[in-house]
Amino acid sequence: MIELNLADGIAEVVLNAPEKMNALNAEALAELEKAYDAAAAAASRGEVRALLLRGEGRGFCAGRDISGVTPADDDVLGYLGGKVTPLLQKMSAFPAPTFAAVQGACLGVGLGLAIATDVVYVAENAKIGSPFANLGATLDSGGHWLFTERLGAHRTLDLIYTAELISGAEAVASGLFSRALPAESLLEDTRGIVAKVATGATGAFLASKELVAQVRDQRLGLWESVAQENQAQADLCGTADYAEGFAAFQEKRRPVFQGVASTPAPR
Repeated sequence: MIELNLADGIAEVVLNAPEKMNALNAEALAELEKAYDAAAAAASRGEVRALLLRGEGRGFCAGRDISGVTPADDDVLGYLGGKVTPLLQKMSAFPAPTFAAVQGACLGVGLGLAIATDVVYVAENAKIGSPFANLGATLDSGGHWLFTERLGAHRTLDLIYTAELISGAEAVASGLFSRALPAESLLEDTRGIVAKVATGATGAFLASKELVAQVRDQRLGLWESVAQENQAQADLCGTADYAEGFAAFQEKRRPVFQGVASTPAPR
């Protein structure tokens, strides 16, 4: 159910099980991990400079596929801790800028996929939240962290207790994700942005990706973050993209960047 398409410096990973809203079982998670591994290998060769994750059909991902799960025999820790969490960590560390186009349902593990992606564009009418009150279960895959961080404790527990879903437009207005777009143009608009980013100085983008992760995960203060920025800029100074960017600015032309495989600048 997972497809990987490589073209024009972009890896497009597709959840392709629309008949079940792209819900994920253990086998699908393994396929998704293989797709990210293959895309990362292509990125290491300079063949991929950005990644787009999307789902076919009416929904992005409705979460875990529980259609054949028997609660008495369910190894939920093995599924979440052994399969989902390592995949999300791998997605978050992908060696190029990553984007997700989210339409319809984005729930449970599907929400986790979005959390593990750098930039998330959602359809205005997407459905996001915690439906687990109806299952006797709890929000997983990083949902508590995202909601509490962006919405606060009261709104988070309100959504969890009531199982109410919010729209993509409300999610963006609340700071959960980056942009809300009309459903009919979501994929086209996202692809256009990803294509533009893929021609940019993606090595520098990766430096910013790491800096943002440090602020988020290590809770860096202002001056600690500034020190990390200073070092990142110094590291970039020796790359061909840095030299090209300055040369293009001084020559009043558009830069042509090599991207994540940028070589050291000639001396």
